[in-house]
Amino acid sequence: MTLEGRSVLVTGGTRGIGKAIALRLAGDGAARVALGYLRNDSAAEAAAEEIRGAGAEPILVRGNVASEKVIAEFAAHGPYGAVVHNAATGVIRPALETEDKHWDWTLGTNARALLSLTRACAPTMDAGSSIVAVSSLGSQRVLENYVLVGTSKAALESVVRYLAVELGPRGIRVNAVSAGVVETEALEHFPNREEMLHAGRTQTPAGRLVEPEDVAGAVAYLCSTDAEMVRGHTLVLDGGYSLLA
Repeated sequence: MTLEGRSVLVTGGTRGIGKAIALRLAGDGAARVALGYLRNDSAAEAAAEEIRGAGAEPILVRGNVASEKVIAEFAAHGPYGAVVHNAATGVIRPALETEDKHWDWTLGTNARALLSLTRACAPTMDAGSSIVAVSSLGSQRVLENYVLVGTSKAALESVVRYLAVELGPRGIRVNAVSAGVVETEALEHFPNREEMLHAGRTQTPAGRLVEPEDVAGAVAYLCSTDAEMVRGHTLVLDGGYSLLA
């Protein structure tokens, strides 16, 4: 199955990596693109215009992807040929400065939401459809101030593996893309932002930072028929950064 004429869903789809993914899937033939976003209406409207320019119909869904109401609204716009869970949030603090409410917020949006989305959307997805989650290197490596987000991404990748096995008999593929440092607005929340960018530029064998379009290309591959036998896999997309000691 291809995405030609199909509907796709991208959570966190109106800015940065998510918007690049949405535009790539529209370019690959998707007829409708549901874009989830939390609160920036102007960015959402701008992204919708770009999707129209790419030849697809945008559908904007506003709210926290961890809420039942938003999940139900996403499902109502299906069935989908691809569901991409890119939305992410989290409190960037040292472990001893975190609170239980920070844990609940971060794990809910970054990991549990994938399970909720799948419960709501998978029953109407056809064989050959795909579910892709966007993870990060913090799922496996210890990054400064990243205990909550890193743990949530590790949980996300675990959910991907379980879903890949359970949805395999339905013909639905489930995978993840783990991106290296990407210069987006999300990095503004990191106190060590400049250090991260410098390391990404100088310590990556590929010689540059990962771009949103790189992530979009990997997601598009996992949504394509070329990835038919890729199941429960986390594709690391970091230019070789994580290979170094």
